[in-house]
Amino acid sequence: MLSLKYKILFTMFPCLLVLDQATKAYVARTMELYHSIPVVENFFNFTYLRNKGAAFSLFAQSGFRLHFLISVSLIAVIGIIYYYRKIRPDETHTAVGLTFILAGAVGNLMDRVRLGEVVDFLDAHWSGYHWPAFNLADSAIFAGVFILVVGMFIEERRLKVLKH
Repeated sequence: MLSLKYKILFTMFPCLLVLDQATKAYVARTMELYHSIPVVENFFNFTYLRNKGAAFSLFAQSGFRLHFLISVSLIAVIGIIYYYRKIRPDETHTAVGLTFILAGAVGNLMDRVRLGEVVDFLDAHWSGYHWPAFNLADSAIFAGVFILVVGMFIEERRLKVLKH
């Protein structure tokens, strides 16, 4: 019988990955590159972009970028899977956080391998400040890190209670 951590992985991972890839495919199929659709005026748009680099377009102009980014992504995926196997079955926060991060990393890795770049379309801005466009894979990575941090605080608090 599967432990909870593997039930989390085998249910959430495919859902997150399919959602990421489906939204990217939909945007690429239905929008023109660089086209923007306002969703919340002066705050949020759907804007179809292609990011050749990493987060915030780092390495976008570098000649070695694609091989480097694919290698880093593969190492991260292998590291996450290795670490996932080591977590205790009751470490639910860790399992959920790592599953989100893994799905996001694999989603963007699939884009890089297939397209040589990543499809971005979520575009937040406010009063002249513009956040770099991102996608659901990026959001999953962010959410996963957030869940891991919250989980660490919860675990630390649980251990303090157990000491007293």
